[in-house]
Amino acid sequence: MRKTLGILTILLLLSIVQLNAQNKKKSLDKVAAVVGSSIILQSEIELQYSQYLAQGNPPNPDVKCSILQGLLSQKILGQQAIIDSVTVTEDQIDSEIERRLRAMTGRAGGQERLEEFLGRSLIQYKDEIRPDIKEMLVAQKMQAKITENVAVTPLDVKRYFDAIPKDSLPFFNTEVEIGEIVVFPKLNKEEKEVFHDKAEVLRLRIKSGEDFATLAKLYSQDPGSARDGGDLGFMDRTSLVKEFAATAFKLKSGELSQVIETEFGFHVMQVIERRGEQVNVRHILIKTEPTPASLERAKAHIDSIYQLVLDKKIDFGAAASLYSDNNETKYNGGMMLNAENVQSRSTFIPTDKLDPQVFLTVDTMKVGSISKPAIFTQADGKTGYRFLSLKSKTGPHQANLEQDYPKIKDVAFEDKNNRTISEWFEKRRKITFIKIDAEFQTCPELSGWTTAQN
Repeated sequence: MRKTLGILTILLLLSIVQLNAQNKKKSLDKVAAVVGSSIILQSEIELQYSQYLAQGNPPNPDVKCSILQGLLSQKILGQQAIIDSVTVTEDQIDSEIERRLRAMTGRAGGQERLEEFLGRSLIQYKDEIRPDIKEMLVAQKMQAKITENVAVTPLDVKRYFDAIPKDSLPFFNTEVEIGEIVVFPKLNKEEKEVFHDKAEVLRLRIKSGEDFATLAKLYSQDPGSARDGGDLGFMDRTSLVKEFAATAFKLKSGELSQVIETEFGFHVMQVIERRGEQVNVRHILIKTEPTPASLERAKAHIDSIYQLVLDKKIDFGAAASLYSDNNETKYNGGMMLNAENVQSRSTFIPTDKLDPQVFLTVDTMKVGSISKPAIFTQADGKTGYRFLSLKSKTGPHQANLEQDYPKIKDVAFEDKNNRTISEWFEKRRKITFIKIDAEFQTCPELSGWTTAQN
């Protein structure tokens, strides 16, 4: 009986020691700020700072001021979101977590190195950041609701432009509008069989017991996932090409697929885990490559399209919509978009931002003309044929409404958007209890945020 009591006493003492250690740890995690009914812990700031470092940024403790400002804004938006019943789904949260982890893993050079840097497993890290990711997504959705009715009229654009000091007007380099019609070589059944069979051999080796991840590292031609054993992480249907998604969401966990074909080539895949409308899948990709015969067929096809446009039997934009193989431009009448301003769908591209191959072609072209079909290679290594149309060319000039209305409209809209958000925050901050720890009182970004006496 005494021995039993002794053991119980020891266990009780151990529990008290553990509880005291946990309480001590919690006391060290001080409150950095109070916002209404919410608190922001120092650990939340440190966690985001570790994410900042994991993204390859240089150490800079001042960044913690900006992090706290962002968290304060999130809390205010989140509290308003509860009032306005603004929510996000679990799938949206999962998708954002996986997107972030893929980017961080890539920068760190693999999962093991990332876990070593974070000092915890990715499973633990996912659980830790989930509440923050949910809060961030809700805040973003709430902010979008605040600005959903913001619009600018031509008068707004003119007033914005007129308010810019003349000596502060931006100077624009030469800009062009370029259309393209692209034809990629297409393999026939016999030509595809060579690549299909390579994938099938790997599938059979996996089926007979060889390790999927090892074969993916050795043979997969998807550089983004091969080094991770083919693991793509959790993705939803919209993140995967149609044929790949159809198979991935049919398979059971651990089940191996047949060889499937997509626009990227032939795949062998295996589902690791399924969570609702998200699936974690790994795959091995065998890319198809053009044969001399397929290149000849593509050349003949684009030559015939070129002749139709040249003879004015069909408009360039209509021909692009009907015949071009580049899905990014065909539905835009073949017009290329400015890669640095895709959101506004601007077709005006500075010549210094053009692909060198494109620049060499259009540099000697006249407005309204088309180039002869020529072979080209994309950044991803895909080869095809294309010809270009030079729709317009604007010389170097200082910004003016006549030539630059679309660009000025975008800037005016962004300015009105920011003012709408700033005015909303100014009103909310004045009626919200906000207290900030003394450590952050000197942060320039947080000047004027405190509404409580410290």
